[in-house]
Amino acid sequence: MVLGVTFVVFLLLWLTPGDPVEIFLGQTGPITAEEIARIRREFGLDQPFLVQYGRFVARALRGDLGTSIIHRRPVVSLLAQTIPATVELTLFAALIALLVGVPAGVIAAVRRRSLLDMAGTVIALAGVSLPGFWLGLILVIAFAVNLKVFPVAGRLSFGTGLVPQTGFLLLDALLQRKLSALVDVLRHLVLPAWATSAGMMAMTMRLVRSSLLETLNQEYVHTARAKGLAEHRVILAHALRNGLLPVITALALNLGALLSGNMVVETVFGWPGVGRLVVQAIQTRDYPLVQGGVLFYALTFVALNLLADLSYGFLDPRIRHGRE
Repeated sequence: MVLGVTFVVFLLLWLTPGDPVEIFLGQTGPITAEEIARIRREFGLDQPFLVQYGRFVARALRGDLGTSIIHRRPVVSLLAQTIPATVELTLFAALIALLVGVPAGVIAAVRRRSLLDMAGTVIALAGVSLPGFWLGLILVIAFAVNLKVFPVAGRLSFGTGLVPQTGFLLLDALLQRKLSALVDVLRHLVLPAWATSAGMMAMTMRLVRSSLLETLNQEYVHTARAKGLAEHRVILAHALRNGLLPVITALALNLGALLSGNMVVETVFGWPGVGRLVVQAIQTRDYPLVQGGVLFYALTFVALNLLADLSYGFLDPRIRHGRE
């Protein structure tokens, strides 16, 4: 799967109009044909398509993703510098989506066809329908520009005294025991995380509701109730646990979607992550950097889906022991 994704992206970039060398050298002043030819040879852009792709795969297997044409730095170092920001935003957004989506789905299932259920359905439909970039702009206008509750962009305010070490600012603030810096980092995270998590939150709510409604009609749930177990224990310990399998699958897919969807949100909020870096690379036709970013996304998708498959056995003993 990863190999197929890299091939398709490599082909699309190769077919895209525009010469990255001319774009790069055009920023430095007058250029000559000899200078363009020299840079093209340096980056291997004068070779046939299959030769370029074969070299990219061979280097990638050794952990070498090439050198950025625009930044003139190794792609691996640029990704390593921006990955923590993207991962931190994605995990925080997923946490918000789960903390809101799962309880909302349980309440909607338990109170089926009630006012709460209908309100949750409307909110979930809005969350799926609203584009992340539009929602991000609305949040910025409402809470950053007008109410001035949250910062407009960035990850950290100037003068907090926090020294970035791991790249994960929340972790750095905890390790350095700087409460004011921790609060500042959280304030910067809220708006982009909320804009990123809206779709996942709505989908999680709908999946939990439909899955729980199905499991509540199973015989083992009726047996648990007949034994006199408390209703909350029946729902949480029996019905919800067995109804989480489709939610786990959707969670893995949504985490991958959050990573890729961060491109637009990171650009709106000036978030220095992989998504913003890839958007800039696309605009400047920085082929090695785009390919490295896409490879990161593809590997993340595959790894998350593998973890989702492995988690089934833990959640459902029938799968772990090979029974239907």
